Amino acid sequence: MKKAQLIIDKNFIVGEIDKRIYGSFLEHLGRAIYTGIYQPESPLSDKNGFRQDVLKLVRETAVPVIRYPGGNFVSGYNWEDGVGPKELRPCRAELAWGSTETNQFGLDEFIDWCKEANTEPMMAVNLGTRGADDARNIVEYCNHKSGTYWSDLRIKNGHKEPHNVKLWCLGNEMDGDWQIGHKTASEYGRAAHEAAKVMRWVSPDIELVACGSSSSGMDTFAQWEAEVLDHCYNDVNYLSLHTYYDNRDNDTQEFLCKSADMDSFISSVVSICDYVKAKKRSKKKIMLSFDEWNVWYHSSEKDKLCERWSQAPKLLEDEYNFEDALLVGSMLITLLRHADRVKIACLAQLVNVIAPIMTSDTGAWRQTIFFPYMHASVFGRGTALNTIIKAPVFESKKFGEVSLVDAVVVENDDENITVFAVNKDLDEDIEITCDLRQFEGFSVKEHIVLTNDDMKAINTEAAPNNVAPIHSAASKVEGGVLTATLGKHSWNVIRLGK
Repeated sequence: MKKAQLIIDKNFIVGEIDKRIYGSFLEHLGRAIYTGIYQPESPLSDKNGFRQDVLKLVRETAVPVIRYPGGNFVSGYNWEDGVGPKELRPCRAELAWGSTETNQFGLDEFIDWCKEANTEPMMAVNLGTRGADDARNIVEYCNHKSGTYWSDLRIKNGHKEPHNVKLWCLGNEMDGDWQIGHKTASEYGRAAHEAAKVMRWVSPDIELVACGSSSSGMDTFAQWEAEVLDHCYNDVNYLSLHTYYDNRDNDTQEFLCKSADMDSFISSVVSICDYVKAKKRSKKKIMLSFDEWNVWYHSSEKDKLCERWSQAPKLLEDEYNFEDALLVGSMLITLLRHADRVKIACLAQLVNVIAPIMTSDTGAWRQTIFFPYMHASVFGRGTALNTIIKAPVFESKKFGEVSLVDAVVVENDDENITVFAVNKDLDEDIEITCDLRQFEGFSVKEHIVLTNDDMKAINTEAAPNNVAPIHSAASKVEGGVLTATLGKHSWNVIRLGK
């Protein structure tokens, strides 16, 4: 059996884990909203039209924050269309995804839904077709107490108390020419600066996220970040990153190495932020918001068959398989290993659209990627320890030597510790050891494993537990040393405490 070692010291930390690193994302795209979280005509919904089966699964993930309403959608969105009496709300041609938007679910419904889901909103403003004026108005509607046009309109619409939205995105992927209102870095940096200025004049304690590159593969990557921050460094708290991975080549081992690209992407953006900090001689440190990340490619051919201008078409409905869950697990570990700078992250998206949760008219079920996401969110709160990994490597075609073990150790808020680990070896188990003598008296409370003999196995409504976690007895602590067997191609959660 191959062997690996995890080396930790409780005094050597990466950083405190912001719970918002386990955020998610809902966009007016496909069936994410309509027939996803909102379906008034369904017997599975409450009086507000909220799908109760979906809410149950969302609460299971303990998702702390949800980005809304986009995504590409936001760059052509008039948020006023989605407030007030529903019978007066206009239907619009939604250009980003070629659909018809009914606006029956809007800002106030989203805030109400967040309360039901025990989560917080992360709102995005339209800096594509609109700008600073729209940005200040929506903040006034959400956060001003009363006595102004927009705050009094919120009250008229049935919400006496302010929504108190604290986290705001300044547009979405403005570096991409697919974006409505696409801008150069200089144009966007100036627009972000002006929007941020008036938004903070309305609500001084909000936090703001500026758009970074849509991916590290953009021709303008690095230059975009540097120029945008040159304009708005003093105005924002976070810079965004987005990335999606695929296995179009059907090379599982290479696919599982792609978390190395995510790691490199984060490190590069940290360097750029710190370059601008040095250039401006600033004491302020910009943090990162990795507010779109996932696997995305399964639905590409089906998406071409969707009828243009239909309502809530079946777009981006990836059916996730077991190997996707392994990469999602490695990506979560990567985020945690950068917990000192990545303070917000959003798995894109939450329901139906490239999502861990799927629905039909008769129920909702967990996709394979649901489990590592849920495990990390529930068990990964606390402090990320600097986890050194000594393990066998795989020679990747694109990334060079990549460890066959991804792992991070978290010291939890309840003084327990959790080890998250992925064995990327497709053929062999790997035995890991970790010296835990600093955690005197600790033993293994549980060892959760997600594995499957079929790398392409999926969950469906008819077979919702085809890929599901099991409990393992393959871990123990003796003489203060943890020894655990990570089964071949497996996601592992080892929880330890007194």
